[in-house]
Amino acid sequence: MIHRRLLELAGAVPGAIIALAACGTVISALHVGFAFTLAVVISALIRGEGDVVPAFLLLAILTVARGAAIWGRELLAARIGASVRIRLRARLLDRLAAVPAAERDSGATATTVIDGVEGLDPYYTRYLPQLLVVLVMPALIVALVWAQAPAAGVALAVTVAVAVCAPRVWDARLLRNGRARWERFTRLSSDYVEALQQIPLLRAFGAADRTAVRFVAQAHELRSSTMRQLRLSLVETGLSALAMHLGTVLAALAVLAAVTTGSADTTSAVVVLMLAGECFRPVQDLGTNWHAGYLGLTAVDGLDHLLSTPRVSAGNHDRPASHGTVEVTEVSYRYPGARTGVTDLSLRIDAGETVAVIGPSGSGKSTLARLLERDIDPDQGNIRVGGTDLRDYVPEARCRSIVVVPQDPVLFAWTVRDNLRLYRPDATGIDIERAARAVLVHDVVEALPDGYDTVLAENGEQLSGGQRQRLAIARALLSPAPVLVLDEVTSALDTDTERGVVDGLATHTSGRTVAIIAHRETACSHASRWIALREGRIAETGDGAPAGHVVTMPESL
Repeated sequence: MIHRRLLELAGAVPGAIIALAACGTVISALHVGFAFTLAVVISALIRGEGDVVPAFLLLAILTVARGAAIWGRELLAARIGASVRIRLRARLLDRLAAVPAAERDSGATATTVIDGVEGLDPYYTRYLPQLLVVLVMPALIVALVWAQAPAAGVALAVTVAVAVCAPRVWDARLLRNGRARWERFTRLSSDYVEALQQIPLLRAFGAADRTAVRFVAQAHELRSSTMRQLRLSLVETGLSALAMHLGTVLAALAVLAAVTTGSADTTSAVVVLMLAGECFRPVQDLGTNWHAGYLGLTAVDGLDHLLSTPRVSAGNHDRPASHGTVEVTEVSYRYPGARTGVTDLSLRIDAGETVAVIGPSGSGKSTLARLLERDIDPDQGNIRVGGTDLRDYVPEARCRSIVVVPQDPVLFAWTVRDNLRLYRPDATGIDIERAARAVLVHDVVEALPDGYDTVLAENGEQLSGGQRQRLAIARALLSPAPVLVLDEVTSALDTDTERGVVDGLATHTSGRTVAIIAHRETACSHASRWIALREGRIAETGDGAPAGHVVTMPESL
């Protein structure tokens, strides 16, 4: 089965597939040459005629050549497979980088990007090349057999056609079952990843056993789907095997009948018997490679879904903002499901100004942060940073213009040093230490086994929430961006540590524009003015720190 979409996804692979098919054809031809030569040797030995030593030497040469050809094909297949996987994963990751986080299912995405792409390898490097081999070699072998015994050639031609074409009747149903199985597999993988990330929460609520029961039920559904798939696949394989064995038997009977009637000699009979098996070898290999590459066919819908997800459009402005003025003009955003994020929101933060954005939960603070990060785009209105619409920046320039630090930051399984250098790869050790000291995390890092060279666990799991937040703030301080947006970045800190971090921020963000989104007064103590949001609108503003407005926000508004 040739899937046009899979060919489009792989990019420029036709030449590579043809090269692999050429290797497969050479290998098959060497098999045929070996079988033909062996038939001649056996015939000569039966008749007691001729010197067979040269023939044995030829058999040895053919064996070595076949081994070399197989080695070359495997090497080429490995390289082409790696190239296809790298190219396709690069496309997927490029698309994912431009898709809002809310529209990504991490478990399903990981399954598709890892297992789905991996399943495409045998489809491109095994199945498609072997399909081309099947179009060539059986016909040539049938022609050779026809020359020895026409009836045997007809028998092989008919049974080869049946072995190749008959199983295709089940392809559509097999593909439907495979897609259903892939959906169950993806759902189970997604739920499993989510549960692994939330094991402490499941234990705290006594939900671990209930979750395990749900997984068992999902696993049984997946097993049932897999067994249905295997049963259908075995029927298909059985038909092919029946046709192949029947073809070999019919060819043997035909050539033996020809020998009996005197229309064929012993040599022809041995040649036909040896070539009959080789005629079906490419077909048998095609069936094996079909099942190996089948996962790629079932994963194509998931790949298509990721690649067709609307991406956040990028502009062509490739220079970072020259100043930190932020202008939000009549911006509205409504979440799917009709929940309002912000409505007709307009505000301005001048370059170098520190502004606190406060309000009760659900007032639109985090929506504003996501809009500034361009994780989502406004339904109407525009946001300008440094005088340029955020939508006009290329991603690299936008990241060097504004940095948003979320409440729950992401740390990679890299060294602490590499995590801190994320926004600024050329940061020196002195720069890194200065940023860490500013947010009171230097001593924490120094206490780790290898200091700044300690490799963190996934998302820095060996650190506390407050320590992860401080590392994320230090990382943002190293960024060259003139605008920093801090979204509840001290929520996991005690009061004394929070006060020290806020003081350090005030010192090290001089000249930068800083928007502090917070509930607690301490986090906003150095703000030059404040903006209070409620129900997605500006409810109140004031100069200085918002003393008395943060803790009692619902009542004060």
